[in-house]
Amino acid sequence: MEINLENERVRCAVENKNSGKYNCAQSVACAFADVAGVDEDVLYRLTGAYGTGMGCLEGTCGALVGAGMVLGAVSKDRIEAMKRMKVVMDGFYSRNGATVCKYLKGIETGQPLRPCIGCVADAAELLCDVIK
Repeated sequence: MEINLENERVRCAVENKNSGKYNCAQSVACAFADVAGVDEDVLYRLTGAYGTGMGCLEGTCGALVGAGMVLGAVSKDRIEAMKRMKVVMDGFYSRNGATVCKYLKGIETGQPLRPCIGCVADAAELLCDVIK
């Protein structure tokens, strides 16, 4: 699956990840710092524990965790944030066949479903769609 870099936020998230200075969660969250109204350094630190997904490959893809943090900051209502996150999760799963890092990376099967850079791009694009 290709990566659509026409969107400024997606491009920023991908550039963050490609820099080697950001994990997947940081890449997505920091690309939306201004939209979230949160200092980028604060978002960077808050998402620092989510490299290799939540729980070091065992849980949710870090790119999705970063998107969820942005939604929490953008949405003034937690129920609305949860509904929007469900849309992002469903879209991500539809595109990639998983939302858990170890399955996306193919740790158990040896067949990756999506590289990290694609996960970052997808999460950023889907996040853009729900915060318009």
